[in-house]
Amino acid sequence: MSDDSDARSRGRQVPRGRISRFGAFGRLAGGVAGGMAAEGVRRLAGGERPNMRDMLLTPANIGKVADRLSHLRGAAMKLGQMISMDAGDMLPPELADIMARLRDNAHHMPPAQLQKVLAREWGSDWRTRFQRFDARPIAAASIGQVHRAVALDGRELAIKVQYPGVRESIDSDVDNVAALLRISGLLPRELDIAPLLEAAKVQLAEEADYARESEQMARFGELLADRPEFLVPVPAPDFTTGQVLAMTYLEGRPIEALESEPQAVRDSAMAMLIGLVLRELFEFGVMQTDPNFANYRYQPDTGRLILLDFGAARPVAPATTAGYRRLLESGLSNDRDAVRDAAIAAGFLGEAAAERHRVLVNRMIDIILGELNRAGPFDFGDRRFVATLREDGGEIAADRATWHVPPADILFVQRKISGTALLAARLKAQVDVRAMVERELARTRG
Repeated sequence: MSDDSDARSRGRQVPRGRISRFGAFGRLAGGVAGGMAAEGVRRLAGGERPNMRDMLLTPANIGKVADRLSHLRGAAMKLGQMISMDAGDMLPPELADIMARLRDNAHHMPPAQLQKVLAREWGSDWRTRFQRFDARPIAAASIGQVHRAVALDGRELAIKVQYPGVRESIDSDVDNVAALLRISGLLPRELDIAPLLEAAKVQLAEEADYARESEQMARFGELLADRPEFLVPVPAPDFTTGQVLAMTYLEGRPIEALESEPQAVRDSAMAMLIGLVLRELFEFGVMQTDPNFANYRYQPDTGRLILLDFGAARPVAPATTAGYRRLLESGLSNDRDAVRDAAIAAGFLGEAAAERHRVLVNRMIDIILGELNRAGPFDFGDRRFVATLREDGGEIAADRATWHVPPADILFVQRKISGTALLAARLKAQVDVRAMVERELARTRG
């Protein structure tokens, strides 16, 4: 989420109806087309032969796409954030720019629209239930915005209010964003992403169900009751509806604030989060699959981490857990062939790519095994090996005949793993991941 002063300064009406949202996409397409025409004329005048991709992906057009999607909020913005976190370092730079803006740019509802939403959910006299309700949000994101409040009984609450029209527009928004990405050429037409789009629609619908999120929040509070280093808000059922989520307010700083802390503090925090991912995968059987940095807060005085936003919590299929176990055990054994076979069996890697690009695949596996099995803590701040992986992966991806889309369940879990690694890289943490994986696999085996 975008928070504090930024969230307070960007009030903007959320388009609610399907027609108004479709019109917003139409205006976006028209604006981008106009930008392409202007760029084409400029290049012709300069003696250049215009290239469709270069004309489309100008800084101005990238700005138009990011601004329009952040205005729409909802699934349009959420899908962009999901793509950004999933892909990590592998996105084309133009698409990475758009998605980075979506992670950090959100507008909030103006007061009149907020009043209308709360009156519908709580009744016209809703203000009588509070000692104080701050009209300015403390955070704004893709699906809702958050307000601080104090109930009549003195409870300090965080109130998440869903933007109007979000739930009704999920299917059309996802389809429209996919169409934009297709038109841009950044998603190839030959790649069948229909199953992923359907999975995204299901998950986004779940994230828009605040009653469900309240249940998942309570569930994680119970699962982590033995880990006092984590804080999970307590739901407030008396204020929660399908489109308003109320919970205890927990004071904390953005997780990025850890960047200024000593190395040992950063390492400890990331070890906690990596350990949480391992428990979710191999013990809990449920995982909060949205690793957006805004979903973590840090308390400097206690060293505790606050976990937020459980709308993306989902079960982890036993087959997925088994696939990761086999993959990790093969990696710890430093067995390249077993890793490749496990990756194919789990759906990470397509058989065609493994066969036609065996040399590249083996080289990528060797790099990963070398990093995994290096003695001592893994230095997430050292990203030198990523460039080689990107280069080799790009060469494989250029072969359209071997494109492969992993199962949706794998992608949702990998989204959490990749996002956690990105945060560790941001904090330049050093964590003995191998030792942690070995302990977790041994503890949960059989």
